[in-house]
Amino acid sequence: MSEFSHSQQQLHDLSQQILAEARSQGATACDVEISEACGLNVSVRLGEVETLEYNRDKGVGVTVYLGQQKGHASSSDFTLPALRDTVSAALAIARHTAADPFAGLADPALFATEFGDYELYHPQAIVVDEAIREAQACEAAARAVDARISNSEGASFASSAASWVYANSLGFAGGGMSTRYSLSAAVIAEDVSGMQRDYWYDVARARGDLGAAEWVGRRAGERTVRRLGARRIKTGNYPVLFEAALAGSLIGQWVSAVSGSSLYRQSSFLLDSLGTQVFAPCVSIIEDPFLPRGMASGAFDSEGVATRRRTVVEAGMQQGYFLGSYSARKLGMQTTGNAGGAHNLIVPSTHRADALLRELGTGLYVTELLGHGVNLVTGDYSRGAAGFWVENGQIVHPVEEITIAGNLRDMYRQIVAIGDDVLPGSSRRVGSILIEQMTVAGS
Repeated sequence: MSEFSHSQQQLHDLSQQILAEARSQGATACDVEISEACGLNVSVRLGEVETLEYNRDKGVGVTVYLGQQKGHASSSDFTLPALRDTVSAALAIARHTAADPFAGLADPALFATEFGDYELYHPQAIVVDEAIREAQACEAAARAVDARISNSEGASFASSAASWVYANSLGFAGGGMSTRYSLSAAVIAEDVSGMQRDYWYDVARARGDLGAAEWVGRRAGERTVRRLGARRIKTGNYPVLFEAALAGSLIGQWVSAVSGSSLYRQSSFLLDSLGTQVFAPCVSIIEDPFLPRGMASGAFDSEGVATRRRTVVEAGMQQGYFLGSYSARKLGMQTTGNAGGAHNLIVPSTHRADALLRELGTGLYVTELLGHGVNLVTGDYSRGAAGFWVENGQIVHPVEEITIAGNLRDMYRQIVAIGDDVLPGSSRRVGSILIEQMTVAGS
């Protein structure tokens, strides 16, 4: 992985020059985010290299205020004349923007003052040949699982690094560096029943934490073969178990419903949910921005506000929202340090993963979701799905061409078990989720 062309100190110095320029041009307030990133991405198919990409990007975003008029402009040119022009462009936009009484920088009393090391930066030089070998080994392991694996959608290996600084005219300045490595494979299996496709992947901050290429590939191959012979099931109401790779999407939909923009626009089915029972009592959700090597760790949010570890859901009760300064002002509340999104979310398990099928009994085990049929205004949920039919705690046969439906409000309250099969490379650390009942449309 290549070195950055600017050090953290140089990015910091540039940010201060931009703030000074904004003041000199008449801005009453300003903030700036300046970043640089580089990465390598290799994909192979049937053993041959399909794509080889190396990227190096940099950018600066400047937001200026004239009272409560706001303007924003960005550039990829770090030269001082270009930065001056970027500030001028932002101010020109601000002059033509209506004043917004809720606009402005965050409260300086809430800015982060402590900056821990959360082990997010683990640079390791990756040569192209090594990346190609990793992807090829991953795909080869997937194809070797079974003779019925007849084709491949390919495998990929990627590494990236980023360096950034955020600063504002109220005196806050902070930054950091991070790395990310990923490996994935997808293959196709075929028999007399038809063709099936599945995949697997892994993501980590440090190369040493990434699963071996052979392991990732083997998982992809095994998941594909086990789907052969899939068929529809009868329409009915059944218990539904979402595997861990999908359970995070259920948590993500809750995050969207209790985030600032959905709340102040009154476009959420969870309006005024603070202090109410949103989930089943077995569900608690902890936000931990300080998780070592976490995919969403950090000491401050995108406005410089200090992050904090907190329990957002306790025994099913909603204890907090996800707010930035703007949405908090609109709601008459205080920012929660979530400008830019939620940090690492941890959902403690209630069951061992290998006990969940027994807990399910007879019903549907979902391993793939299709489409985007989720309405956050009403909570209505309807998505295409595939997976396995389970009877008496045992997988009987694979399932395809079905739709699962319900309402998120009911689904959250009907969670009866959470597994311990957490995917470590996710910012939503939740295992498989078992829901008491959903409508399944089949044949």
